[in-house]
Amino acid sequence: MSRLLGDSHRRFLQTLMAVGITDEQEARALYQHCCDTHKMPCTPDKLDEFIEAINSRLQPMFMQIRKGMSEENGHQYYALVNMAETDITRMTSDYADNELELFRKTLDLIVSSENGTASSTDILNSTDTMTSKKLKKSETEHLLTRLVQDKWLCERRGEYTLSTRCIIEMEPYIRTMYQDQVKVCHICHNIAFQCQICENPSCGIKIHNPCVARYFKGRVEPRCPACDDFWPHEIPEVRGLRSQSKR
Repeated sequence: MSRLLGDSHRRFLQTLMAVGITDEQEARALYQHCCDTHKMPCTPDKLDEFIEAINSRLQPMFMQIRKGMSEENGHQYYALVNMAETDITRMTSDYADNELELFRKTLDLIVSSENGTASSTDILNSTDTMTSKKLKKSETEHLLTRLVQDKWLCERRGEYTLSTRCIIEMEPYIRTMYQDQVKVCHICHNIAFQCQICENPSCGIKIHNPCVARYFKGRVEPRCPACDDFWPHEIPEVRGLRSQSKR
């Protein structure tokens, strides 16, 4: 049975509809604000229950507020997701067919890469194999800028990664289309693009960088949680994920 929604729930949903995605700290502040505004009791550890009440009413509309982790900093995020379409077709109202084809090619590059990135050069080169109308260099660069602005991609020094919003919203599609390539974090069991990999050939588990930081924090000698081999990578710090020496 659907739970009754109050004005505090509606205000929370309306705000999330406007921003699309928000981190956990901002979501908790919004939860507090909505409850205070409408004079409703606010229990800090009941945010997920509050959101679940909203989701119970969104289900008939094929919408859902989903929770996911940022691969960059390990923070939790909440995103409003369209469940009616589970793949890239949900982007057709905003992007032309050839733009969607290039986005798919970018996704191919990111999923198949070792570090979860695709360079601007590789993306530009992939336009040569397009089956729809090819994009010019200037059009491709403009499209990449739009994809970053629309929070589908992130860019840093010419390297593109999937945004937190994209991973949360398209996870079912990614798991289905790339089931033989997709990596899953050994610690949190979510799909992983930017991750570290155990170098033991018989092991090869993947761990998100933020999960690496938390798992190995305080350990004198980091060892693989699966095979117990020495973990040979730099261990990021929990805060800010700045690299620090392992020894």
